[in-house]
Amino acid sequence: MTDLPIGFWLKHLDRLIENDLDHALAEDSLGRRQWQVLNSLHEDPGTVLQLDQRLAPFLEEDEPTVAPAVEALRERGWVSGLVSLELTADGERAHGDLLQRVKRTRERLCEGVSDQEYRDTVNVLERMSANLEQP
Repeated sequence: MTDLPIGFWLKHLDRLIENDLDHALAEDSLGRRQWQVLNSLHEDPGTVLQLDQRLAPFLEEDEPTVAPAVEALRERGWVSGLVSLELTADGERAHGDLLQRVKRTRERLCEGVSDQEYRDTVNVLERMSANLEQP
């Protein structure tokens, strides 16, 4: 067992996840935020405000909105709509192709981790977060 605190492992893992995902998306010159917007719109079309709310936990302090990611996807022809946004046919195809790469990064992340261990870890992190969210 290591003496390093949980904060170290959380930040370290977050960086590794980000780097692995960036590598998987690099072939298409796509960033993590663009992938998150693409994936979110695939699941449920919506406005920029709704996307900001859905993806708020992933936004950095200097990144108050996903609007730049939406615009980059719009320029690729993957997103349509002025207020209510949705994926175009090209966007749906791109999502399907990218999803396969993202799934491989997720599989790598969970190698040697059982489904129960994964669920237990997420449960503990959720409870720890709730503890600190209370005043």
